[in-house]
Amino acid sequence: MNPSAFELETDRLILRPHVRDDFDESFALWSDEVVTRFIGGRPFSREEVWSRLLRYVGHWALLGYGYWVIREKESGRFVGEVGFADYRREIDPPLDGAPEIGWVLMPSAHGLGYATEAVRGALTWADAKWPGRDTVCIIAPDNEASRRVAAKCRYVEERRTVYNGHQTGVFRRAG
Repeated sequence: MNPSAFELETDRLILRPHVRDDFDESFALWSDEVVTRFIGGRPFSREEVWSRLLRYVGHWALLGYGYWVIREKESGRFVGEVGFADYRREIDPPLDGAPEIGWVLMPSAHGLGYATEAVRGALTWADAKWPGRDTVCIIAPDNEASRRVAAKCRYVEERRTVYNGHQTGVFRRAG
């Protein structure tokens, strides 16, 4: 797979699929307690982040979509990750095979509007790839920042459920 074939640009950001050299920055992201507070509730180990990176690359290879690294266009600085996945979550009711979007940013990038900009960039790509198809996301009830991003991007909470023993909101954006 050629990662540059799936590269996206927004006003301030460049999004591209992960490569092996992104591991250290991805590990810095996922091992940060602020980042993982609402996603698993604990920092991830190097082993877990390596598995995550392989999963990202595997999505692109197997399904033709996945997660992008988010970098500032001007500086090239790594600021986070955004993308779509099919995690086959054991969640009730199921997500009905809808592509699931997710986003996560370094604490230094919080509050700059990057999450909304990156999600909108990913959704522009998704709307072209899957015209008229719904996408979903899950967000912890206390994650107000992600709930605001979801609302700005036309996601509506359709239900609350339990996933991995924690309450979560399931949000849907009509295609």
